Amino acid sequence: MRKRSLTTATTLAVLFSSAALAATPASADSTAALPVRTTGDIVVDAVHQQVFVSDPLSGKIVVTDLNGKPFKEITTNLSGVQGLELSADSGTLYAAVQDLDAIAVFDTATDTETARYEVGDKPLSVALAGGRLWFGYGGAAQGNIGSVDLTAEDHKVTLGQDNGWYAAPLLDAAPGSSTLIAGAVGQSPVELASYDVSSGTAARVASTREAGSNLGDLQVTPDGKDVVVASGAPYYQQVFRTSDLNEDGKYVTDAYPNSVAIAPDGTVAAGIDGSYEPDVYIFKPGSSEAVRSYDFPNTGTSSGSDLLARGGLAWAPDASRLFAVTSNSQGVYSLRVLNAPTKAAATVTVDAPATAARAKQLTVKGKVASKVAVPAGTKLAVTRTDLESPKGKSLAAAVTKADGTFSFTDTPPSGGKVTYKVAYAGDADHAAASGSDSVEVSRAKPTLTINNNGKVYSYGKDVRFTAHLGKTYTNRTVEIWADPFGGDKPNKLVKSGKVNSDGNLSVTLDLKRDTKVTAKFKGDSRYTSASAASTVGAQVSVSTSVSNHYKSKYTWNHTYYFFHKTKNPLITTRMPYYPGRAQKFEFEVYYQGRWYPGDPAYFKLGSDGVSRVTITGDHGEDVGWRFRVRSSYINSASGDTVNSTTHGAWKYFTFTR
Repeated sequence: MRKRSLTTATTLAVLFSSAALAATPASADSTAALPVRTTGDIVVDAVHQQVFVSDPLSGKIVVTDLNGKPFKEITTNLSGVQGLELSADSGTLYAAVQDLDAIAVFDTATDTETARYEVGDKPLSVALAGGRLWFGYGGAAQGNIGSVDLTAEDHKVTLGQDNGWYAAPLLDAAPGSSTLIAGAVGQSPVELASYDVSSGTAARVASTREAGSNLGDLQVTPDGKDVVVASGAPYYQQVFRTSDLNEDGKYVTDAYPNSVAIAPDGTVAAGIDGSYEPDVYIFKPGSSEAVRSYDFPNTGTSSGSDLLARGGLAWAPDASRLFAVTSNSQGVYSLRVLNAPTKAAATVTVDAPATAARAKQLTVKGKVASKVAVPAGTKLAVTRTDLESPKGKSLAAAVTKADGTFSFTDTPPSGGKVTYKVAYAGDADHAAASGSDSVEVSRAKPTLTINNNGKVYSYGKDVRFTAHLGKTYTNRTVEIWADPFGGDKPNKLVKSGKVNSDGNLSVTLDLKRDTKVTAKFKGDSRYTSASAASTVGAQVSVSTSVSNHYKSKYTWNHTYYFFHKTKNPLITTRMPYYPGRAQKFEFEVYYQGRWYPGDPAYFKLGSDGVSRVTITGDHGEDVGWRFRVRSSYINSASGDTVNSTTHGAWKYFTFTR
């Protein structure tokens, strides 16, 4: 029938298959998409390093490598291809082709068809037993069993060996056995029957209708003693003795069992059609508790996980791999390769203190848990990762107690985040596992300062900033960053280097804007990171010139510009441009020994940084009066905040006739 990756009837075949699989290095579980519309059966040919998956709807057999990656398709008129079976030496593949009422025969060395047997209507399954190839066939109300004599030169086909089946039954037999087992697919209640085929004909030995409802799959154990049945109900895989089909145990899974595959060593993989439960359960022969389970991810658009295909499990002959066919809600099929499935899954939990003092001893506890108990005295690899050992440092091994718990002490030399990883290498019965936990270890706070905070400098002044770093452990590097005010200028690293013997690092900056200067220390294994900031002001440059006067003269303790009453003074102001910037223009008049201000006004600068103000009016009335004007930049009021308030020089003038 199916899913025996390679029968153990021939010792030579086992040796070849084991050697072939050993040549492939172990790897993590993998998944590859299958180019199929549905699947019928799966078998593993480890001798030739390939897996066969039948696709009835597309009429083809997809061939993948042992990592599940498809590399070939057999498409030679295989409409409705279903059940697959490998010969004892893995040299021949038999395929039941329902729509063509035939069994196709392939040479697995070349994956080419070598023969085709015309058999009964709609063959569903094939199985080797008693030196013959047996097949279940027949449409509705016409189920039957037939055989092909593989020893005869003409490969004689014998039909009608048991017409007591409603539809084509599912068949299986243990390697080298003369006992054939048949089951009614989809029937409720399910009928099982056993046959003695040693004479070349199928002689019914026993039958039962206690095999649940809606049969999905069945397989005979390698020793031929039992048959394991996966029916939609009950919610476990039933076990029946092949001799009398009386119940002989069960493998407890969950709702809707639909698959079973048994490795040559008797390990049982039991699968279900479940969206929200584990999909595959692994049992040691006769054990009632699974040693591990697999819950497939969701690769589709539904809320549930990908689903295991009916009869979608197959073992590698050395049980190093389990192959599982799955589909998602969008109809995409995949072949999942599960490595080392016979080993019980283990978990390693690690519990370290949340915080600890550097150079003080701490205790880390944990536990290795598995459904198969881990032996007391098992050594666990311990690795500490910290700032001094970023790639990890191996510590003395931890040792498990009888209940799987362990503990160890350590004195962390480094502060900051310290991670302890505990790794269990696994053994013949357990898969490897690891766990980790982190502890925040204290570090000292260093002294870091930078000068000039709060000072204001003239526009374009070269200012020296000095960062000072106090005591640290290994890191003596400081960065100095300059962040000029204004969204158009980024915070920029202006210097990075080791401080000198006095702990100082200096940089000179050309200040044209208010600037936040920050010193940063990234810390080391014993001292925390630190920063210190100094915010300094930078004035703008303001120049004011006067035009349209007829003379200038130093008088009244200032230089005055003289205007005829018929001329309007033109005051031109220049300062660095910034978008939206305006100058504050102040106008004052001198009277009886005091200057009296008028209402100030703000005038926008052009993109060239120039503002021109003309003073108009009836200057005949201004003759003899003294005036002065001043242009200023006022932080915020001038339209921006990137510089410090700066006042220009007063310009004095008067009018004559």
